Amino acid sequence: MSTQDQHGRGRSRPDRPRHRSARLVAAALTVSAALALPQQAEAKESDAVLTVAVAQSVDSLSPFLATRLVSTSINRLMYEYLTDYDAGDAHPVPGLATRWKPSADKLTWTYTIRSDATWSDGRKVTAEDAAWTFNKMMTDDKAATANGSFVANFRKVTAPDATTLVIELKKPQATMTALDVPIVPEHVWEKVGDFGTFNNDKSFPVVGDGPFVLTGYKPDSYVRLKANKNFWRGAPKFDELVFRYYKDQDAAVAALRKGEVSIVAGSPSLTPAQAASLQGVKDIKVNDAPGRRFYAIATNPGARARNGQKFGDGDPSLLDERVRHALFMAVDRRTLVDKVFQGHAVEGQGYIPPRFSTYFWKPSATQELAYDPAKAARLLDQAGYRENADGKRVGKDGKPLTYRMLCHATDPNDKAVGQYLKEWWGKLGIGLTLDCLDNVTDPWLAGRYDLAFDGWSVNPDPDFVLSIHTCAALPATPKDTAATDNFICDRTYDDLYARQLAEYDPVERAALVKQAESRLYDLGYMNVMAYPNAVEAYRTDQIASITTMPRKAGNIYGQDGYWSWWSAVPADSGDSSGGSSSTGVVVGIVAGVVVLVGAGVVLGLRRRATAEDRE
Repeated sequence: MSTQDQHGRGRSRPDRPRHRSARLVAAALTVSAALALPQQAEAKESDAVLTVAVAQSVDSLSPFLATRLVSTSINRLMYEYLTDYDAGDAHPVPGLATRWKPSADKLTWTYTIRSDATWSDGRKVTAEDAAWTFNKMMTDDKAATANGSFVANFRKVTAPDATTLVIELKKPQATMTALDVPIVPEHVWEKVGDFGTFNNDKSFPVVGDGPFVLTGYKPDSYVRLKANKNFWRGAPKFDELVFRYYKDQDAAVAALRKGEVSIVAGSPSLTPAQAASLQGVKDIKVNDAPGRRFYAIATNPGARARNGQKFGDGDPSLLDERVRHALFMAVDRRTLVDKVFQGHAVEGQGYIPPRFSTYFWKPSATQELAYDPAKAARLLDQAGYRENADGKRVGKDGKPLTYRMLCHATDPNDKAVGQYLKEWWGKLGIGLTLDCLDNVTDPWLAGRYDLAFDGWSVNPDPDFVLSIHTCAALPATPKDTAATDNFICDRTYDDLYARQLAEYDPVERAALVKQAESRLYDLGYMNVMAYPNAVEAYRTDQIASITTMPRKAGNIYGQDGYWSWWSAVPADSGDSSGGSSSTGVVVGIVAGVVVLVGAGVVLGLRRRATAEDRE
């Protein structure tokens, strides 16, 4: 729902918006006003500005609320984590913490906080900032909205001195070197009243300690950041970084051709037609690499809250596992990879993409819900949904099965795949209505859907994307928001999730993660159709180097870190150090007003709400 997973982050924090959707709905804007950057914020002509065209708007700039991939990616630039992921093989490397050590029983972790980090207002970063951040999440449910799963097992967090952070656990926790939680300055955030509504987007510059400092933001238009010259790892080579929102990706591609933006990236990736049109174009390179996302169908299992109250209007037929399995057995994943993604994807199987080989799982031949329309029809018959004289599947109440499917209006993949699903399920006698919206958040959180296109970006450590399917991730009441993806609550899955989280042995933990994936697959609430490639295009005439992740064959946008934007070197800087084999990205001065044109039509901007881009 993610970043698409996205739930990224992958986390992979999907890469889907989950908070304050009403607050993000902007009034209708003219195109020029929507993209006009304030004159006082304009870069000097000597500044190097890296401009990234994205197809996803910000849900929140508060690290306590943000879940969309674009938002969590920006948070990584603003605030350091305790540890980072190496750009080569994603192993933990020092971030705000220079080293870490567990006690013999693995229940107490001591981190040494670096002494050379400062907040952008000049104050020192201390262990107390980290302790305050975690304690706030432990004691305020609203502050735990986005990342609460990381601290649910914490017993106590203290800072004995300025460079020592101590975290005491209730039981062992395998994610202690992968706590994807932005550390914020206590002296700024202690003044915040309501963590459920504060979006960190009204006063600039925003105090941070990351490689960039947030200096400007306009909803559904742009996010502007300035290089932090005092960043402990070294200042970025680009003076400014701008994320500019384009609802229409064809318009973004046109802007790339004219040099108005540096790179067209994000999710959805470039379509095969867009990528093909840019192949061989002077000074433009297409980067096509294995992605960290999955692309799936989610079913409504009966929306409910932790207090037991049910809500929403999901079709009750989907509570029958046989019906869910029948739907998925009528999906030809190979055809989708070949025809929709045109080879820029891998056929979907388990929940974790093959890029993360340690945790990648696929069903056995006997377990797989392989494409088999005849078997799907038999399952529907067994479930009591037989065809009537008109070839329509009907239940005991005589009503035909017709499902509503949430679809992202700005994602061409959703619309293309939806047409195939209409055809395939239609042959089974099941109707399908695509409900393509700019804002899928409101109906999703309210449980007002039958099916939905879903997806998340996955982190090197899979804990977060596993956690969003636990009973603990459900909202406390129907009026609350929470980290749940689509209201799954299964005690067997919960047990497997808890066991993997407490397992330090990497081999044993991987086995438990795969068992959890197997359980999720058998339940049939999620059907992973594909693992899309990260297909991006960027200019090569204005940058000397940029780091992909993984370095050998990886993505630029939506990394598990800030390596791409921090490492990028302007072509005219005379410095090409620290780069990779992937090069490109524009240096340029941001225009005060940019007009978007797609297929010859001037386009207005509307908010994009996506379930697929949770970081």
